[in-house]
Amino acid sequence: MADPASKDAAAKQRIILHMNADHQDSLVRYLEHFCHLSSFSARSAKLEDITFDTLTISSSSGSRYTIPIEPPMTAWSEVRPRVVAMDAEATAGLKRSNITVKKYKKPQGFLAVVFVSCAVTFVMFSKRSNFQPGSFLYDNLFKYTPGFAGWCYKIQPMLLYPMLALHIGEAVYMAQNRMEKHSVPRFSILWWKWVLSTFIEGVGSFMRVDRMVKEEEANKAKLQH
Repeated sequence: MADPASKDAAAKQRIILHMNADHQDSLVRYLEHFCHLSSFSARSAKLEDITFDTLTISSSSGSRYTIPIEPPMTAWSEVRPRVVAMDAEATAGLKRSNITVKKYKKPQGFLAVVFVSCAVTFVMFSKRSNFQPGSFLYDNLFKYTPGFAGWCYKIQPMLLYPMLALHIGEAVYMAQNRMEKHSVPRFSILWWKWVLSTFIEGVGSFMRVDRMVKEEEANKAKLQH
């Protein structure tokens, strides 16, 4: 039979492994809220140690931060309700949603068509010279439709710059209104996937994020019943 000290050490290790594997987003919020780190600095948060009265979490730079557990716990069985309560406090303090976006979802069906169409438009209209003889696009595509190429040449500035302004605005709004709200660390790979996707396709990205959030909310509601 294992002695109490061995049982405590095993329980602590299970908690640390579980928090790092399944609740890393909560650790990020702890550093942001309780230690006032930016989401970028906290993005790789890792639970290094836990005692009955403290959490020790490392940031992306490797610096360690100690967060008190108040009042101190008296048993490892108290960990779950305590960390859940701390996460709720951090979420409310940061004005975040209790739903974390943890993955990128590629556009499918009609949204995939929109994505490709927008990407092709950006490439074609990136330079006015694309519609003139001597360019790769003209010599391999537009030489068969010179009238269309001439029309595209005329409207290129009127199309490109408003399109850039609109899509940059949508990408910024995605970063501020969806990524931050749903605890996606700033400048993480996942953050870049969503922000760049929004820059290319626009509103389709918002539709996918919102659908994912609604599905997760529905799953959480089921678990509460």
